Amino acid sequence: MQGSNERFVERLPLVLDRPVYGYILTLLFCGAALLLRFAAEPLLPAGYPFVTFFPAVILSSFLFGIRPGIFAALLGGLLSWYFFIPPFNRLAMNPAVAVAMIFYVGVVVVDIALIHFMQRANFNLAVERERSRALAENRELLFHELQHRVSNNLQVVAAMLALQRRHVDHDDARRALDDASGRVALVGRISRALYDPSGAGQDVKTFLTTLASDVLDASGRKDIDLTVRAPDAMTLDAAISVPLALIVAEAVSNAVEHGLPDRPGRIDVALVTQDGAIALRIADNGHGLAPDAPSGGAVGSLGLRIAHALAGQLGGRFALEATAAGGAVARLDIPARTAC
Repeated sequence: MQGSNERFVERLPLVLDRPVYGYILTLLFCGAALLLRFAAEPLLPAGYPFVTFFPAVILSSFLFGIRPGIFAALLGGLLSWYFFIPPFNRLAMNPAVAVAMIFYVGVVVVDIALIHFMQRANFNLAVERERSRALAENRELLFHELQHRVSNNLQVVAAMLALQRRHVDHDDARRALDDASGRVALVGRISRALYDPSGAGQDVKTFLTTLASDVLDASGRKDIDLTVRAPDAMTLDAAISVPLALIVAEAVSNAVEHGLPDRPGRIDVALVTQDGAIALRIADNGHGLAPDAPSGGAVGSLGLRIAHALAGQLGGRFALEATAAGGAVARLDIPARTAC
């Protein structure tokens, strides 16, 4: 309702198909003011000849612009002078009449001028609002185009790495190129999904569910149950979300590859917040950690080294630990000052 009122006010003064309609309606306003003044005559004390004509002037100026407002002021002044200023029914001039008419002219001039300047300011505001809307649309369009190009470029880099893999015979080098290609492609998908031109973050639960499901689909595993728990309607800034998403992708991939390589299982992704701090847990019920794995998850694989580096970038701590049930859990803790 408020938006409709604002849009109506921004269209004032009304531009009618034929300007004469504005003068006809102004004439009707003045006629109504005259009838109302006659009806109120017994109730009004002497000395109020213009009281019902001021609203007609204001309404005409407000709805139809300065010219109909001046027309209403002239007509209202003449009608008041002729019918309600003694000597009645005559356009006589004397000092008292002159003072009354000067007072009337001063009031209607101020009213019409204020309404005119208000409408000009309102018109300029509407123009600036429309310009801002157009700029916002262009900004969003350019942003999406930029994100699209960046993501496409990352996909091209991933494809080039995959092509280069065909010319490498060494198994370790082929695996390294496969990992690099997959990570570059993942960064492109995450960047496109997370960044928003408005600066608003994406719902974390929805994004983590989609991300973890994509990692499982990419692995080709259909026998792993996935659960994602996170506060409803929680959003994070993209500066935090991108490293966090990469850590989740790495932890889920690690759970599939090392924890559940040859049997069905379950992966549970849980994100909780307390007093601004963030705690992320990715747990599986697989084989657990190797007996010779260093404590605290300081394993030597490239993926987990990247996870440690990303956690440090967030000012947090990443660890991969064994669980009492025999599986493993990847832990990411981000302090409140960083998470906020």
